[in-house]
Amino acid sequence: MSGAGGPIDTHEDDPVSVPLDRALVLRLVRYLKPYRGAFALSVALLLLVSSTILVGPAIVKRAIDGPIRLYAEGEMAADAAKSAVIALSLVYVGLVLLQFGLRFAQSLVTVVTGQRVIRDVRREVFGHLQKQPVGYFDTHPVGALVSRVTGDVESLSEIFSSGAVVVFEDVFTLVVIAVVLLVIDVPLALVAFAMAPFVLVVSNVFRKRSREAYREVRKRYARLNAFLNEHVSGIRVTKLFRQEESAAAAFSRVNRAYVDSNIRSLLNFALFFPAIDLLAWISIGSILWFGGREIVASRLTYGEFVQFWFYVKFFYEPIRELSEKYNVLQAAMAASERIFRILDTKPAVAPPKVPRVPGPSSPKGELVFESVWFAYRGEEWVLKDVSFRVAPGEMVAVVGATGAGKSTLASLVSRLRDVGRGRVLVDGIDVREWDPKALKSRIAVVLQDVFLFAGSVIDNIRLGEGDAIPRQRAEAAARIVHADRFVRRMEKGYDAEVHERGATLSAGERQLLSFARALAFDPEILILDEATSSVDTETEALIQDATFKLLEGRTSLVIAHRLSTIKKADRIVVLHHGEVRESGRHEELLKKRGIYRRLYELQYVSREPRTAAAEPLAREGR
Repeated sequence: MSGAGGPIDTHEDDPVSVPLDRALVLRLVRYLKPYRGAFALSVALLLLVSSTILVGPAIVKRAIDGPIRLYAEGEMAADAAKSAVIALSLVYVGLVLLQFGLRFAQSLVTVVTGQRVIRDVRREVFGHLQKQPVGYFDTHPVGALVSRVTGDVESLSEIFSSGAVVVFEDVFTLVVIAVVLLVIDVPLALVAFAMAPFVLVVSNVFRKRSREAYREVRKRYARLNAFLNEHVSGIRVTKLFRQEESAAAAFSRVNRAYVDSNIRSLLNFALFFPAIDLLAWISIGSILWFGGREIVASRLTYGEFVQFWFYVKFFYEPIRELSEKYNVLQAAMAASERIFRILDTKPAVAPPKVPRVPGPSSPKGELVFESVWFAYRGEEWVLKDVSFRVAPGEMVAVVGATGAGKSTLASLVSRLRDVGRGRVLVDGIDVREWDPKALKSRIAVVLQDVFLFAGSVIDNIRLGEGDAIPRQRAEAAARIVHADRFVRRMEKGYDAEVHERGATLSAGERQLLSFARALAFDPEILILDEATSSVDTETEALIQDATFKLLEGRTSLVIAHRLSTIKKADRIVVLHHGEVRESGRHEELLKKRGIYRRLYELQYVSREPRTAAAEPLAREGR
């Protein structure tokens, strides 16, 4: 844990080397292809909005140089001038209303399109994560992955919802305004452009500082996410060992680091925008000076000056927007790099190119381990040359000390992991050649650590397979494994809400639901991975009774610490340091005076009544 304040491995990505990576941009554009029509409409509407904005100052100029000037010089009657000004005002108001309608339509199209794109990206990332093997999640903290699917995908939201199209608007506006300013008055336009180099310098400094600040914010955010996920998941341990104050202090450090990085990022904005405003007002002040001289020299009319003034103000707004959008773009590039790093991670357990299907004459439910070797890291072998066969309908138990490799066998059968050497065969076919869905449909695994999802009891039994598993069948499975007893006592029965991870249920109740789930799926091969090691004696008796019914007619691989659950197994395989050391029935292995006998004596001889069968073992143990 990181409760002591140690580093949290969030697998933070390397900084983006360039602010605009062409390859990343092209990959992002791919998500727009299904919505290219809507995107084109959004750009067209945005250009129309920009055009209406640019027309406004021209109307003001026409009013000043037209009826207002003519009336002031006595060349137009008051009523005529008044009517002309009202007409131009109405045109201006109509233009504003048109602009409002176009802006509303453009925003609606853009936001809806952007959210649909984000939906597609989030769905793809989540789907890809589901394809990753279990080992992937051993090396990637859940908090960091959650921040990828939520925070990083959301970072793309603004660029898809507004950023991409607004850039078109800003560039278009800058170019058009520059041309219009030059047409109105070249010398005055050059004065207006005099501040442009300084604006570029300030913008460049802002971009560099904001890029570094953003990287730091994202890194701190991922650490905060990972910390919260770890400590909320481990809240029971924190409380049991009275570490609330230590955890709170550690959280304060992580939280403070995140806040500090955000403050540094916001400080850049606090400095940048006033600096741009300062340069803009210096430019406008210079225009007032030089423009006044142009008017006095009769080289510029009052209307042209006011029009020029408006356009200069409009000229600096896109510069501000582009600089801000650069930060959005930088965020999108960093987020997309992290997202594509996930999407580019090929699952270590890849589906076969041409899946095989067992023939009609193939055995149903046969399980074979053929010279299996497996290591989590390099050649630190957890399993070494393991070979044994489970015949159809046979119950084989696997026992051994902690770390012997028992649970690893279960993950190899269901292909959560792949063997390093050798083969695991189901119905005569290597599991690596099976279609993953077809393979898992034949296998059900009941784990010691039962995971229940938020939802109803019936949903947790059927796991979304409502069409394939009728309610009657799910309830019948619950009755067989005795889960029906406590479910019926709940207020809404099978429709009762199950809280996250089954927090409102006891360990035994969660285990019984997992048995009901396995039975409802009606597998050919059943794997019990220490499925009764965390329940009380009474519940264990219920489970043992249900187990016999559950195992009937099925191939079963039972991995257990409690040897009481496997005495009636057809065969017991003893693993020691990843190797098969013994194999046989319960009575045969006791007579061998080997590893199994020592395990049995450690667990039961000291606790069971000294029956006729146990007395000789007790005497031999002395």
